[in-house]
Amino acid sequence: MKTLLSTSLLLLSFSAFAQQRQDTTKRLSEVQIRPYFSTQPLLRATGSVGLISPSVLEQQPGGSFVSVVNTLSGLRMEERSPGSYRLSIRGSLLRSPFGVRNVKIYFDDFPLTDAGGNSYLNALELAGTHQIQVLKGPQGSIYGANSGGVVLIQAQENTIDSTAVNLKLEGGAYGTFRQNLSLGQQFKKYSLNITQSYQRSDGYRDHSGMDRKYVQALQKYDYAKDRSLKALLFYSDLHYNTPGGLTESQYNEQPKGSRPAAGALKSAIEQKAGIYSKTLFGGISHTWQINNRLKHVASLFSSYTDFKNPFITNYEKRKEFTLGLRTYLEYQKETGQLHYKFNLGLESMQTASDIDNYGNNQGQPTALKAADKLKASSNVAFAQLTIDLHQKWLFELSASANFYQYMYKSSFPILTDKKTNRFDTQFMPRMALSYVINPGLSLRSSVSKGYSPPTISEVRASDNLINTNLQPESGWNYETGIRYQDEHIQIDLTAFHYRLQSAIVRRLNAENNEYFINAGGTKQFGLESSISFWLVPTNASKFIRGLELRNAYTLSHFKFSHYSDKTTDYSGNSLTGVPKNMLISSADLQFAGNWYLFTQHNYTSSLPLNDANTAHAKKYHLIQAKLGWKWNPTSQTSFPISLFIGADNLLNEKYSLGNDLNAANDRFYNAAATRNFYAGLTVQFKKRSNRY
Repeated sequence: MKTLLSTSLLLLSFSAFAQQRQDTTKRLSEVQIRPYFSTQPLLRATGSVGLISPSVLEQQPGGSFVSVVNTLSGLRMEERSPGSYRLSIRGSLLRSPFGVRNVKIYFDDFPLTDAGGNSYLNALELAGTHQIQVLKGPQGSIYGANSGGVVLIQAQENTIDSTAVNLKLEGGAYGTFRQNLSLGQQFKKYSLNITQSYQRSDGYRDHSGMDRKYVQALQKYDYAKDRSLKALLFYSDLHYNTPGGLTESQYNEQPKGSRPAAGALKSAIEQKAGIYSKTLFGGISHTWQINNRLKHVASLFSSYTDFKNPFITNYEKRKEFTLGLRTYLEYQKETGQLHYKFNLGLESMQTASDIDNYGNNQGQPTALKAADKLKASSNVAFAQLTIDLHQKWLFELSASANFYQYMYKSSFPILTDKKTNRFDTQFMPRMALSYVINPGLSLRSSVSKGYSPPTISEVRASDNLINTNLQPESGWNYETGIRYQDEHIQIDLTAFHYRLQSAIVRRLNAENNEYFINAGGTKQFGLESSISFWLVPTNASKFIRGLELRNAYTLSHFKFSHYSDKTTDYSGNSLTGVPKNMLISSADLQFAGNWYLFTQHNYTSSLPLNDANTAHAKKYHLIQAKLGWKWNPTSQTSFPISLFIGADNLLNEKYSLGNDLNAANDRFYNAAATRNFYAGLTVQFKKRSNRY
């Protein structure tokens, strides 16, 4: 805290200095965010918000969310093999053998996370994303159950009256090929955006190939002065092989290899281990501005997933259907220097899951082992009061009541009656405050409660048993922060302390099948900083037309506070899967002649691979670079062209990205690609309306 106070005093002094030179430098446009119900300046946000803008998306490789998301402090995203994502916000990856847990994800106005707690983030295509906002820490007050945070993904859409067609082709090492085609049309009160993409890769490791076909459509129609409709639809057909974890000796001797056979267990290649996932998602949202004080928003959404997973020991088939509603009323009033707003709403959804497990014989299902039906129901009633005084003080008080239950019924090997497991109603408040000291400096503080019930994939894990003893995890988060910005620099510092109870962790039984338990509590103290600085302001006359430096640092001092597993006490150990230090630094250089160079360095410290902290993944340094050229004519009808080449892991580091935590027989490691290159081009067609 002394460090934070000293930094605050330093920034106050720097602010006074910066005010003296505002008239000599072009001021940056103020960053706007929409963390809750309405748009506000980032400077005034009451919580810690990470923003991935369209320009940041453009700088990164286009085939994966991993390098993009990892530019934010407090976040860690992994990819065990192409297409296999894991995401953590300020916390542990213990719950995530694959996929995303204890984080709520929204795609535009619609929850991507289903009622069962699963988020098929790897179904989405980066090309269909306009920008990403991440609300760090528990946000269950208005976003339903989550103990880690919320990710808000905005879909691509037109903002001007025009026609735009965009084709992007990219190829690289290990048989990588990506193709994206997008069409945007806006005419008067109607807009349409269609994104189509195809991606394939052979992968760095044996048996790690992937391919994905994707199509997305977003429509908006302002059919009346005070009413509008939005419709979003996407279909994803994803397949990727799973090479499996390696022991340390296997990782050192043959990092490109897949999991070999061991005793009676066949290899990953023999069993054709992999994921086959087809997802259809759709939603429609209606906004009605009833009068200048009252607004109503209602969203209906649904999804269907056909999921197949041939694994070493079994073959799982899963069909999931989700149907839900999210709606809220907003009332606002302004009296003199006081502006207040009140929101009252409901989010309700159900997800039905039919899960069948068979034997696996070289990628073909054999005899049925287990068959279960589960239906998860998630209902959240929420309210938020926002008070804005003198455009300096911003106070937010929000709360939600969470009702969660799941029903289950087995049809094989034993037929059972339908039963219901209902969790206690959870009340989750959030109190937050921000104060603008001057136009470039603000302070903030918040207290919030997080809550995350076990997901269907944890209740009914790969041991094929329904674990009705598994309980939700919950905890209180306390944080404070400071933001500073002027025409050259933006700084964001955050300190937080989170105490989590009944943390859910992964375990493996004697047959190498996973199950989950509640493992006591954790103490999580963290520091996060983000700095961006224009060393050379944008200009039209110099050889260097602009140079922006960025830095994101994360300190995670996370410990088990009390955790015993049978006869072993892990209390005081570092939290499994969490590096203590992460540092991401980048430089964006703009040159005369429409050339640009982007470089990024990622330092990640060592991290424990098991709860006993007896095995660790080594630290690593990653350097990536991208060099490109753009031609952008300014005529009414134009054909912008962009060419680029890039490189990843320039230092040729040997590292594991996506470790199997607490793995049986110490098979922790999934080797990431060594030095590799890619290149591509983007061709666009733009035609503005004659009305402009």
